[in-house]
Amino acid sequence: MTIPDSSGYCYMMENGSIELPCKPEEEKRIVQELTAKAEANLREGNLYYVISSRWWFMTWQRYTGKIEGDYPFDGHSIESQFTMPSGIEDRPGPIDNNDIVANGMDNEDDLQLLRTLEEEKDYALVPQEVWDKLFKWYKGGPALPRKMISVGDQQKQFIVEVFPLSLRLIDSGDQSEVIIRLSKKASLHDLYEKICQLKGLDPEKARIWDYFNKQKHTILLSSSQTLEESNLQMDQDILVEVSTDGFGKDYTGNGLQLVPIEPTRSTFSIAGGPNMSNGYSTSNSSNLYQESTLTSTYADMEDGYDGMKPVTGGDRRGLAGLQNLGNTCFMNSALQCLVHTPHLAHYFLQDYSDEINTQNSLGMHGELALSFGELLRKLWSSGRTSVAPRAFKGKLARFAPQFSGYNQHDSQELLAFLLDGLHEDLNRVKQKPYMEINDSDGQPDEEVADGFWRYHKARNDSIIIDICQGQYKSTLVCPVCDKISITFDPFMYLSLPLPSTATRSMTVTVFYGDGSSLPMPFTVTVLKQGCCKDLNQALANVCCLSNDEYLLLAEVYEHRIYQYLENPSEPLATIKDDECIVAYRLPKRDTVLTRIEICHRYLDNERKLFLTPLVTVMEDPQSGADIDLAVSKILAPLRRKVFSTSKTIDSSTETDSPMTSTEDQMNIDSTQLGTTVQSEEETEAAGMSSRDLSFRLCITDDKGYACRPIDKDSPIRPGRLLKFMMEWTEQEHELYDSSYLKDLPEVKRSGFLSKKTKQESISLFSCLDAFLKEEPLGPDDMWYCPRCKEHRQASKKLDLWRLPDVLVFHLKRFSYSRWLKNKLDTYVDFPVENLDISKYVKSKDASEGSHVYELYAISNHYGGLGGGHYSAYCKLIDDNKWYHFDDSHVSPVSESEIKTSAAYVLFYRRVKRNINGTAGEQSEQVVHH
Repeated sequence: MTIPDSSGYCYMMENGSIELPCKPEEEKRIVQELTAKAEANLREGNLYYVISSRWWFMTWQRYTGKIEGDYPFDGHSIESQFTMPSGIEDRPGPIDNNDIVANGMDNEDDLQLLRTLEEEKDYALVPQEVWDKLFKWYKGGPALPRKMISVGDQQKQFIVEVFPLSLRLIDSGDQSEVIIRLSKKASLHDLYEKICQLKGLDPEKARIWDYFNKQKHTILLSSSQTLEESNLQMDQDILVEVSTDGFGKDYTGNGLQLVPIEPTRSTFSIAGGPNMSNGYSTSNSSNLYQESTLTSTYADMEDGYDGMKPVTGGDRRGLAGLQNLGNTCFMNSALQCLVHTPHLAHYFLQDYSDEINTQNSLGMHGELALSFGELLRKLWSSGRTSVAPRAFKGKLARFAPQFSGYNQHDSQELLAFLLDGLHEDLNRVKQKPYMEINDSDGQPDEEVADGFWRYHKARNDSIIIDICQGQYKSTLVCPVCDKISITFDPFMYLSLPLPSTATRSMTVTVFYGDGSSLPMPFTVTVLKQGCCKDLNQALANVCCLSNDEYLLLAEVYEHRIYQYLENPSEPLATIKDDECIVAYRLPKRDTVLTRIEICHRYLDNERKLFLTPLVTVMEDPQSGADIDLAVSKILAPLRRKVFSTSKTIDSSTETDSPMTSTEDQMNIDSTQLGTTVQSEEETEAAGMSSRDLSFRLCITDDKGYACRPIDKDSPIRPGRLLKFMMEWTEQEHELYDSSYLKDLPEVKRSGFLSKKTKQESISLFSCLDAFLKEEPLGPDDMWYCPRCKEHRQASKKLDLWRLPDVLVFHLKRFSYSRWLKNKLDTYVDFPVENLDISKYVKSKDASEGSHVYELYAISNHYGGLGGGHYSAYCKLIDDNKWYHFDDSHVSPVSESEIKTSAAYVLFYRRVKRNINGTAGEQSEQVVHH
């Protein structure tokens, strides 16, 4: 379909409701501008709309494409020659959100999303202005508006509340149930208003209880306190009671109905000092009757827990589970590993009030440490009753909003935040001194390391630093001047890569950008967990790439280059077996070269695309004649036979002589081909006539929707990437054998009998070796060389120098690239006892202690990303036995069962050495009462 004038392409129908869209690139521009405007004016209450990724990413964005800079030609606008290659049917249909709606179209006033949805993977969020424009263009729906809210105390963030808080309201009178939904930022007053309106109640005669787990916890007083601050959780119960006499007094006649129905609390906190919940004391004073004090005090407590109840023996301690509050298994797993760390259990079961740092600007005013300590004491109290960590989750949402909501998160990322946050809340250093650290400059490593450690300890001193922090040596070497820079940096845990030995076969078709040879498919074997750099190197070896050439990888989809794979660190896992990958063999030059991309389509047959795109490079093309010459060279290997030199070419003029050399083919006069380039209207009506160019060529925009014919004098606007369309007629098919550009092989054809791959197994020591090996820095992580005064891609080598009492290993199972999130299920064989890493420690200081460790906890991750599950294995200190902590369920497990491919974070504790040098007891035990 050819639209002769763009002025009629975007308009509002006089009689109707549909506004026809602009051109695809114009739609893209409008949406980008509206989005940027909205993002520059973020505030609470802004309205966003949820759109299914199936429509937004896979349909609309593919339709509009991604514009890369200006159009690459001079002098003439393409608007008057606008062409849509495949017709209007390529345009997306109406917006369709039905695949992400939980309750379908049954109740359009209360449409809810499926709880398992993930942003980008399943849905996108667009500002109201963008939605309005898209709806005018496409109609459809249903509309799914959501409001923006502010989260976090210290680090305010704006997020869209995709899943409002859902509460089950139970009527104490008839036990009827109804679901109500409000924002977690709504106030308790809003809650009362909504419930009273729903039930037709007088607010003075209604009382609402926090009815979590169908137990009365606290009365929710009508106030400005938010539902989030009240620790109300997704899908929990609340109870409404109605009295004909109102609730002016409680059953004893005292105004104590504000007090939680729980055991009375002491005037002292779990830390052994005055309770400092939100800055108020909870002693029996006039503050007892102040609503804000009482509600905030209880909000900081875990459900049903008396913070000063003695932690005594009797029942087995440390076997309490943690209830899942909605995708909080990641939090439960990390917490169980921490609370079963002997050093931390010993510390938080004692009086630590003197060490709480409320003044540290980097901390959380001691609130995180207090909340964690209270939770730990509850878990170490007698009995096996599971704990609902609502108060702790509330603190987490306040201070780390990235973990708020009900999405699945990473247990290791939470662990990193908790260790850092607990350290800052318990930092004994109140005034951090300023100290200068100089480069090593040839000093002995021991002196430099001690200097760095003294500096670090002068500013950071807490129980976390005492037991969890080590030090490694980092050596950088400049590749130009050989300048060596040595620093000694602290670490809280070690993130170890999983070096894979598994391989995969990949078939890639290599095209010669200079037209020197026919395209050739090559099958190479690369590491399954390798990157594009590995594939490039393997192809370079098999096709004998010279030093003055390089390979440009690209994915071809529907006869277009879908994307160039130019990032050498791009994981090969992003390339699927059913994709078609090509490599263009191009020359290296010191000068900047222009990349020429050539797609193919039939002149007739609705200008349908076919064949594989070709790519070459040129130095500063000026006109259409330069492009014509480049196309002639790159197509030269496809020439069938030598033809006569007459102006008019006919198939009967073919000779029986063998195919000429590539050089001869390149020198054939362009007039032999007899092809013409006129305006598309003229060529369609009148056919071919003699013109200067050898081929019918059009310069295009990024998507190929806008095409404009060129002739030999057409000026070419400079650019890094120029895209052209070559139109094939019967004469081109007679001259060139296009079969070499058809039917690209897939990366790997799937067979009927695929051999099951044996699960890969590696050792923890090989992971350590990979972590410590010397390797060059990435191009995005250049080092500034003080001698060269320039950024250099230096080589980096890590060595362990000082080890902590608690050594944590994070196994890097997850990788993220573009849209792909990948998980490695590699089995890592790790020692349970006698992990000796002496050979990795470069410090010779004997006073540091043993380098032998024993495992005591594991954070596990099962399944894939998004839909996976976390649990923990922990060794109970009191009876030296292993247990499986799976949310609220706790069960014994044998030591032989704890080593699985689900192991994600490993927790080791140092083993003290006896006088004779043999391994002895662990360096810390939980205090027995």
